[in-house]
Amino acid sequence: MTILWGGRFAQKFDTAAWDLNSSLPVDQRMAIQDVDGSLAWVNALHKANILLDEEHTSIALGLAAIKEEFSSGQFSFVPSDEDIHTAVERRLTELIGPTAGKLHTGRSRNNQVTTDFRLWMLGAIPALDSALLNFQAALVEQAELAGEALMPGYTHLQRAQPILLAHWWLSHYWPLQRDRTRLKDLIVRVSVLPLGCGALAGTPVPVDRTALAVSLGFAEASPNSLDAVSDRDFAAEFLFCASMIGIHLSKLAEQIILFTSTEFGFFELSDAFSTGSSLMPQKKNPDVFELTRGKSGTLLGLLTGFIVTLKGLPSTYDKDLQEDKAPVFTATDTLLTILPVITGALRTITAKLERMRTAIDSFMMATDLADYLVTKGIPFRETHTIAGNAVRAAGEKKIGLDEMPLEVYQALSPAFEADVYQVFDPMRSVEKRNAIGGTSPQSVKNQIKQIKGE
Repeated sequence: MTILWGGRFAQKFDTAAWDLNSSLPVDQRMAIQDVDGSLAWVNALHKANILLDEEHTSIALGLAAIKEEFSSGQFSFVPSDEDIHTAVERRLTELIGPTAGKLHTGRSRNNQVTTDFRLWMLGAIPALDSALLNFQAALVEQAELAGEALMPGYTHLQRAQPILLAHWWLSHYWPLQRDRTRLKDLIVRVSVLPLGCGALAGTPVPVDRTALAVSLGFAEASPNSLDAVSDRDFAAEFLFCASMIGIHLSKLAEQIILFTSTEFGFFELSDAFSTGSSLMPQKKNPDVFELTRGKSGTLLGLLTGFIVTLKGLPSTYDKDLQEDKAPVFTATDTLLTILPVITGALRTITAKLERMRTAIDSFMMATDLADYLVTKGIPFRETHTIAGNAVRAAGEKKIGLDEMPLEVYQALSPAFEADVYQVFDPMRSVEKRNAIGGTSPQSVKNQIKQIKGE
């Protein structure tokens, strides 16, 4: 086979080493981006008077034909194609002859590959953002559907205070909003053009890199050639964003898995998003959420592995950097596979409102009991102790706080009056939490208005 860089070598490249060295199985995914980058480069060479008009036209038409072959699935790879860049140049030579060799003037695969990668990511981020936005819409739909339905709120997986179910749904909206903000912010750092930096020292060709950046949709040209060919911060940052998305989805998945169990019984999944058991006919398993939870570990592993790859690289470009694309592609594919499925599952979940309501007991209003005494002028630290004593007394009597006689309360504090039993109304408890971010119906309505931009 003919190797583009083989002129310096006398011996034939080892076959197994070739297989290890080749990146085509991974980077052929960037075929369109590679052709687009090459088209921009040949235009820049022409403007710099490096190519004659007829050479420019020939190369540009050849690249356009190759792009059409990729788009239609007609492009054929051959064994000598080491990567997507050499495949394009090899095919261009087949189409237009030796003039194709002028395309690579002043350009290195070192700056070419990271340009392709950045172009690919600039397309992937909006696709991921769109999937997240659709998932968020499903959360808002469930929140609106829930209305003023109540559920137990938890800390340490122990019943804590009553909240609105809608508030719980929206609590999973905001982490994803932060994820989307991070992705949007990342675009700024992805949109830096490395093309024109050569292998490491810059190109001797007098191309206008600012105009080149604009032609490819980048915000700016990289200011330092040494940094540009080695910079993979954007890939690591993307993997961090993907990992955080996975973690946030996993947290929601974990709660839905719990809440669909018989022990909780708060939710029921649609049959369309549930699986059964090969042995036990009664089973209805939340596999799509379990897979979501499991894949969050895969995403975190991709980030960790890539960060370790980067940590000790000594120079501008090292072949280790060939390991940059596979984890990013895998992370993107994982999320774009998960998100539509769990979005559909989310939209078809049935909330068991009565089961949630009956899971709220008077002990969950113990803080309200302490707050009641605060309104009587007693410091909270004292009322907390008094309320704790009331909880202990009710527990010893095996009754609820709402069932304990008034004289028992008054024995704990003379400040208790007959109106104390009002504090055990869970909706009253919820309505009092009306500050920004609280669980009151009005506060939740304000959250939805904020989300919708109303």
